[in-house]
Amino acid sequence: MLANSPVVVSALVESLRHDPFYVAITEGYDGDATRRSAALSRYFDYSMSEGARVGRCVQSLGDAPAAAVWLLPLSPERAAAEASAKAAFIRSALEPEGAENYHRIVEFMASRSRSIVSSAAWYLSIVGVAPSAQGQGVGGKLIRATLAEADQVGASSFLETFSQRNVNLYERLGFSVVASYEEPITKSQYWIMQRTPDTSLQASAP
Repeated sequence: MLANSPVVVSALVESLRHDPFYVAITEGYDGDATRRSAALSRYFDYSMSEGARVGRCVQSLGDAPAAAVWLLPLSPERAAAEASAKAAFIRSALEPEGAENYHRIVEFMASRSRSIVSSAAWYLSIVGVAPSAQGQGVGGKLIRATLAEADQVGASSFLETFSQRNVNLYERLGFSVVASYEEPITKSQYWIMQRTPDTSLQASAP
């Protein structure tokens, strides 16, 4: 497993620091931007490693640092072990207020997605592109790499986004909005988007 690039971790911090979810899970730092950035760095570093371990972590380096992190379906035993490890990490990495927000938000969102999305769907967990490289198609390129793989095995995909602006990007990649809710901790609207696999290449194969 490749080590996570500090430049890419920093790009995730800078691109996602204002996202309502990441604002909520870093409560408790009393306006200390340095400590908050350090906590987000730890969180994204862990998440990238988690993706590499149980899903996919696609990184872009050079002038356009970025990453797309996916989580794939696991056996119940593996899922329980990963959840336990993640909970221990959250306790160590975040302030108590942020850790509580994390668990409450995740529980709320997971309960909604479970009623809509197949348990076999691949989950696009994190996408972030350095602000200086946004609008150049970097994020879409990273996402397409794993979508092509999902298409090959006939897997559907889904994501959740708090950014209405990003809905258009994901629609261009084949995702469609299937539900929208207001998350009660952040008091922010978010969208659940799903994509069915493109099986056209499979269908045309001899």
